[in-house]
Amino acid sequence: MEYLFVYGSLRKGFWNHEAYLKNSKFVGNGKTKHKYAMYASIIPYVVEDEKISHIIGEVYEVNKETLERIDSLEGHPTCYKRKKVPIILESGKEIEAWLYFYPEPYGVLVKTGDYGDYMRDRHV
Repeated sequence: MEYLFVYGSLRKGFWNHEAYLKNSKFVGNGKTKHKYAMYASIIPYVVEDEKISHIIGEVYEVNKETLERIDSLEGHPTCYKRKKVPIILESGKEIEAWLYFYPEPYGVLVKTGDYGDYMRDRHV
């Protein structure tokens, strides 16, 4: 089993969650230990080399098949690139989890690092 940190359409309440993660164990809410930059244009893009904010998301325990299906969804490694990073869970526990990075900024900056904020702002 592997830990996967999701910050966009794979989070609970978003359109890809049920199709990809409904059978995976939810570990908890968390944020990245290090700062990155989140941009969004309908979907979110996290850029590794800009240090703007902690990225907010959820951690799941996934099996190899689920990770492969999500790799396909994310276009890993040609579009998004999956990399292990330290995540701080709400409990304070630190774990290593996979996160998908985009190679360059695209869309508008989400200063809070929370895709939920971007989606709420779009529907006001």
